[in-house]
Amino acid sequence: MDINDVRGLGSIFALIAFAGIFWWAYGSSRRKRFEDDAEIPFRDNDEMPAHDDNDRSK
Repeated sequence: MDINDVRGLGSIFALIAFAGIFWWAYGSSRRKRFEDDAEIPFRDNDEMPAHDDNDRSK
């Protein structure tokens, strides 16, 4: 086994890992969760005070 065999096995492993991550990310069973998570920045946050540009006490 020489370095080219190791490189070939590494490439195959990387391809399998990529396909697994792709399947996990785009699986239909996770779509609802990811859509909900994508809306988090656009939700109103009542816990944080509103930013006041006229507040110079800092």
